[in-house]
Amino acid sequence: MSKIVALAAAAVILAAPAFAQQTKNTAEANFVDRAGTETGRAHLTAGPEGVLFEVEVSGLTPRKWVALHIHEKGACDPTGGHESAGGHFNPDERKHGFASADGPHAGDLPNQYVGDDGILRAQIYSTMVRLDDAERGIRGRALIVHAGSDDYRTDPAGGAGDRIACAVIK
Repeated sequence: MSKIVALAAAAVILAAPAFAQQTKNTAEANFVDRAGTETGRAHLTAGPEGVLFEVEVSGLTPRKWVALHIHEKGACDPTGGHESAGGHFNPDERKHGFASADGPHAGDLPNQYVGDDGILRAQIYSTMVRLDDAERGIRGRALIVHAGSDDYRTDPAGGAGDRIACAVIK
């Protein structure tokens, strides 16, 4: 019996580094709307040269393109319209937008479509960010869904409108 217990303990000890590595390579973020109600989530996975975002947010205006950005601060205060998340994550101090000659911000992501059911469902891969703690790290920052679409040029936020959902990346 004591050999079985010793083997089980050894298996747990050996598995611990693998579990720590797995959680270091993934992150979760729970969206809240402007009323503070949970409306969705994102699962992030580190890739070899970037991050995969799997996002689902409900309660949005159907049949509409909306902006999704990574913001600099990990704060989602709905009473202030999620302004607590600060500006776009921009470690290179570039201009906003994929169509800007001096852009984009590292936190710029492509517009996403909200379906007939009012749910944004997206899978996005960005090579401009990482899940680590280095200069391009986004753990502890916020994801924001805006009310309108990003024009990919106008600095600082693409004219995307109000911040209607926010999630801290943990």
